[in-house]
Amino acid sequence: MSNRYAVILAAGQGTRMKSKLYKVLHPVCGKPMVEHVVDQVSQLNIDHIVTVIGHGAELVKAQLGEKSSYVLQSEQLGTAHAVMQAKESLENREGVTIVVCGDTPLIRVETMEALFKHHEEKSAKATILTAYSDDPTGYGRVIRNSNGFVEKIVEHKDASDEERTIKEINTGTYCFDNKALFEALSKVSNENVQGEYYLPDVIEILKAAGETVTAFQTNHFDETLGVNDRVALSEAERIMKKRINEYHMRNGVTIIDPMNTYIGVDVKIGQDTIIYPGTSISGSTAIGENCEIGPNTEVKDCSIGDHTIIRQSVAHNSSIGNEVNIGPFAHIRPQSEIHDQVKIGNFVEIKKSIFGQGSKASHLSYIGDAEVGSDVNLGCGSITVNYDGKNKYLTKIEDGVFVGCNSNLVAPVHIGKGAYIAAGSTITDDVPGEALSIARARQVNKENYVAKINNKN
Repeated sequence: MSNRYAVILAAGQGTRMKSKLYKVLHPVCGKPMVEHVVDQVSQLNIDHIVTVIGHGAELVKAQLGEKSSYVLQSEQLGTAHAVMQAKESLENREGVTIVVCGDTPLIRVETMEALFKHHEEKSAKATILTAYSDDPTGYGRVIRNSNGFVEKIVEHKDASDEERTIKEINTGTYCFDNKALFEALSKVSNENVQGEYYLPDVIEILKAAGETVTAFQTNHFDETLGVNDRVALSEAERIMKKRINEYHMRNGVTIIDPMNTYIGVDVKIGQDTIIYPGTSISGSTAIGENCEIGPNTEVKDCSIGDHTIIRQSVAHNSSIGNEVNIGPFAHIRPQSEIHDQVKIGNFVEIKKSIFGQGSKASHLSYIGDAEVGSDVNLGCGSITVNYDGKNKYLTKIEDGVFVGCNSNLVAPVHIGKGAYIAAGSTITDDVPGEALSIARARQVNKENYVAKINNKN
């Protein structure tokens, strides 16, 4: 197999998006569309990836990082001009170069691999990825000769009535012999209405030189969708969502209502897990087997073990163990570590805290900046008072502690193993192990007091 290179075209501003966000950074199923393209291309055993950037260049580089190298197209003078910016990186290399648009987030590695294979089998200098469209209006038509090789590409506005009846369209993705590509690019002219350099002109130049130009038609037109406005962005989201959900269902995940379930492309879910409607799972989340997630639950960048239930709740950037029960209406904030068999109940918020095995906070609590041991019971309304207006402080609760309802633990504070906190206490000092701590005013009953009040009126 010959060396492989890739050029990702990601320099256009995307004015039709009507957005301050650079076009190729608009997300589809939680990931910027250009990152979808680069991630798929990266699976092709590519020797070198060059992303052509322009508007918002630094933001794109920050998003993709070391997944690609970069060249700048400071002026957007057409697709051929964009590829020419990769000349210094690729010009003299032997091999095959794929050119892909950064606004085609649905394209898959399998399709590009098939394109490479067809290109190499036909010993072509250029191969166009094409697709069949029931309504090809606006697309360039691929004109083949009697042998099935490409004769030319005709843009819709330049096509004759007969040529417009052709439904095989140019998708804008190509394979080229690398050296032939850059030799032909040097001959591309900008003598057209827009004054730009167009990549399809390379096909004409290679044909005129007697070189073989072929086309590979994909059976998946949806993959070729280019996103130029919010309508197309929504369509790409719909198609990818369906693709992702079907993947998980075929791998043993039950999704009750796929139309109302949103799963990111990098999410992993174990067999026999059930996802209920209204659930969004995104980022680098990994969920184990036999879990129940949802309904109406948001999970992002979390690791979740087996046999865990999360209902009507939010969990971000946290580790959640096996046989954990969360919700309804709980909030697991970033950097929380929930161990096995923990119960986080109604209207409980956990932030940057460790919860030991078997511990419980069943109702109406805020636990922030805390280390909670095993088999701890935090009664209804328990709060770790972690902030003094300037700094955050740690609350440490050892194994087996029982915290009564409506208790305030004012950090920094340490509750020893097996201690009891009386309901309604505000704890400002450390509590020794096995102790009972009562920090509230002694109850006083003033008998017949109500009658005295009433007599004054």
